[in-house]
Amino acid sequence: MSEGMVTRTYKDRLFVFIFGSRKDWTLSLYNAVNGTEYTDPEAIEYNTLKDVIYMSMKNDVSFLMLGVMNMWEQQSTFNPNLPLRFFIYLARLYEEYITNVYGWESIYRTRLLSLPTPKMVVFYNGEMDQPKERFLRLSDAFSGTIAPDIDISVRMININYDSNREIMKLCKPLSDYSWLVREIRRLVSEGHVLDEAVAAAINDMPEGEIRDFLIANESEVKTMMLTEYDEKAVLDVIGKDKYEDGLEDGQKKQKDEDDADIISSIHGVMNEFHISAERAMDIMRMSEGRKNRYRGKV
Repeated sequence: MSEGMVTRTYKDRLFVFIFGSRKDWTLSLYNAVNGTEYTDPEAIEYNTLKDVIYMSMKNDVSFLMLGVMNMWEQQSTFNPNLPLRFFIYLARLYEEYITNVYGWESIYRTRLLSLPTPKMVVFYNGEMDQPKERFLRLSDAFSGTIAPDIDISVRMININYDSNREIMKLCKPLSDYSWLVREIRRLVSEGHVLDEAVAAAINDMPEGEIRDFLIANESEVKTMMLTEYDEKAVLDVIGKDKYEDGLEDGQKKQKDEDDADIISSIHGVMNEFHISAERAMDIMRMSEGRKNRYRGKV
């Protein structure tokens, strides 16, 4: 195994691979985002959730640092529902935190529990035009006319290489990552096969630790990029506004219809990519339990 090789299941995004595995790179990005100058990577304690909900409803990077619960997501498609997703992630992270630190029964005691402060950031590198920075709020989704008792504010930062050079100057790992994504995207648009585009882009990267790290893990990087591109195509097959629970036009279907929809989606992915049902369900990021439910039906 090459030096720096990371042993894991490669269903993560490239962003997670870089910023969710090396504390020094995570700290560099944290400082760039927050205008800080912390120097001790060991202050970071990863607590990323794995396989929370179906498909892209999966926590990317989260970590505790100096009393702050940092939650990061990378998105190549703009999604106004991210505050809702962060709300779900936060509840689960707090549940884990309380259980590990205090014991779950502590929530019933009269003493106030001290919790880390949540800070939520989305790193956007999609092709739709977006400002350098904006805020998304959960309250935008509320249909009532009275002021809500709760809200979630998510900071969205545009990390496209040519769109936000200021933050790139503050974090070289981010600059190298953003350059790589832009280059892969350019080569694919010119007709290059994705494998070749990834290899060529890594080879042409600016010299530095990120390039050395990705060269040492090139096969894994290719797998992650294939998964990301497959997932985007899968969303087109399923329908951008249609999810595993069978939600369509705001109406929840009955259980049998849900199963029929999911089976149809699996078949659609199989036909789209000429792959097995197992591979299709893997691309759709179905849990093992969900796979077992549909293995005999596709």
